Amino acid sequence: MTSTPLAGRVGLPRWLFVPAALGAAFVLLPLVAMVLRVDWGGFGSLVTSQSARDALWLSLRTSACSTALCVVLGVPMAVVLARARIPGRGVLRSLVLLPLVIPPVVSGIALLYTFGRRGLLGHTLDVLGVEVAFTTAAVIMAQTFVALPFLVISLEGALETAGQRYEVVAATLGAAPSTVFRRVTLPLVLPGLLSGAVLAFARSLGEFGATITFAGSLQGTTATLPIQIYLERVTDPDAAVALSLVLVVVAVLVIAPLSRQAARTGRGAL
Repeated sequence: MTSTPLAGRVGLPRWLFVPAALGAAFVLLPLVAMVLRVDWGGFGSLVTSQSARDALWLSLRTSACSTALCVVLGVPMAVVLARARIPGRGVLRSLVLLPLVIPPVVSGIALLYTFGRRGLLGHTLDVLGVEVAFTTAAVIMAQTFVALPFLVISLEGALETAGQRYEVVAATLGAAPSTVFRRVTLPLVLPGLLSGAVLAFARSLGEFGATITFAGSLQGTTATLPIQIYLERVTDPDAAVALSLVLVVVAVLVIAPLSRQAARTGRGAL
């Protein structure tokens, strides 16, 4: 029996379109206002200045590094939360997702008092000759700290949805746990992993509070694009608006593939 899209047969209450339109206007109008405020005559020079190019390149580079760290750390965390039967799993999940709800500046302070010169691990790092705070490494750490929960929650949801049927079959056929994880689990939840990685990259790209608190605002070293926009806001508002538009465009280019993937997944489920 061939399934047909439900959207063609199920109507929507008309009143839903009113709050939906208001919500769309609330999101889109500020973007339109920003576009109207851009100095298009000097846009090219504003976004190609040395400080702007340094900030954009630093943001892309550190966001890519933090996303890779999120994958390396977040995949095992998500699998443990979704599959392992350990006591206090709910509490552990709450702690993992904590950076989603605490203010980013609080995250920055927590990182500073952990890895800073006078922090919890500061003396040990100082003895080893390692300096973390106010370096590019601090930017990556701050971005990873705030972006990691996005990947974990996305992948954990994918794991819960997929279930364990195929993993049980593979284990029954004699596959070792590592083989099951590599050959069955990861391919099964790859769309969820990709979605989580895109969300982590987008969150890293827009990170501001934790980064400026833990890493500072040194041009070419720690001044990412959001921080550069904040600095330009006072000295050169036109440059701040132009760079804001650049950040929005980059974010749209990052999120668009995720939106298309979600739409295809939704249609395939019908």
